[in-house]
Amino acid sequence: MRNSFAIASMVLLLAACSEAPPPPAAPRLVRTLVVGAGAAASEGGIRGYSGEVRARSETTLGFRIAGKIVERRVDVGQAVKAGQVLARLDPADSALQLAQAEAQHALAAADLARYRDLRTKNFVSASALDARETAFKAAAAQAQLAKNQAGYATLAAERNGVVSQVLAEAGQVVGAGQAVFRLAPDGEREVAISIPESEIGVFKPGQAATVRFWATAGAADRPVAGRLREVSPMADPVTRTFAARISLQDADPLLPLGMTATVRFPNGTGGASALFVPLTAIFQQGNQPAVWIVGADNTVKLQPVSVSAYTDSGAAVTGGLAGGEQIVAAGVNLLAAGEKVRVAPQATGR
Repeated sequence: MRNSFAIASMVLLLAACSEAPPPPAAPRLVRTLVVGAGAAASEGGIRGYSGEVRARSETTLGFRIAGKIVERRVDVGQAVKAGQVLARLDPADSALQLAQAEAQHALAAADLARYRDLRTKNFVSASALDARETAFKAAAAQAQLAKNQAGYATLAAERNGVVSQVLAEAGQVVGAGQAVFRLAPDGEREVAISIPESEIGVFKPGQAATVRFWATAGAADRPVAGRLREVSPMADPVTRTFAARISLQDADPLLPLGMTATVRFPNGTGGASALFVPLTAIFQQGNQPAVWIVGADNTVKLQPVSVSAYTDSGAAVTGGLAGGEQIVAAGVNLLAAGEKVRVAPQATGR
């Protein structure tokens, strides 16, 4: 009985030893993309924004005194010259004030002449003559001030330019300094665009841009070189976009205001060549971003990269990748260096 049990145990042990080992686990299936392939390659990494032509600076013009506008001589879009009269106020009140001031001045002058004559005869004191001298100077200053005020009833252009906006009409009573016209002076032209808040981190003043104007689109259309001059530090409270200005190089200084333009920024970065990869392809190793590159033998290698900006469109990689590499597009946190993977049907990426 004891021998039978031993023989049975040996048979079971030999049967267990003869079983084949379990097959190795299949390599992990990953989705990959080729850096720089697909839509991004066909577009050259170019971003485009719609804008319009503006003057670099605009001047708000208004009367220096209050009054009723009796004449408006210019309209929106009209070119004006320096010194050209744009509007006039009712001159009645300023004319009366001038007449009053001149009468006071004449009276003070006559009074001063009498006191000078009396002083030569020693009939009045020196202090009395000094008082008349002071009164005469005050009346003269008041008369000059009234004359200036009368001149302020005429509003004239200070520079050559184009009237971009009319803010008051004839018959309207305006206060001193109230805006009546907006003037775009002749000179440098710029293109104003709006940048979404999701992309604001990509842009820095000074980066290159190309500008095309819709009105001149055609076979003979040539882009105008430009540079990002400024970006507003605050978003518009309604549109949640950031206003930006593009300065134009070798552009016509008389380019029509309001003309629609398309602004493109190569790679959306400050002139450096950038490759866009999905955010899911970035593996964060401490403070160093990296991507998994799939080698020829389907093993993965961790490649550190430099990222200039993170946007909704992906990460702008400016260092570490040359383009054409096959990288893992998702599931990067599940991989280990040297691991062999299976590549799923390839997707195109940016």
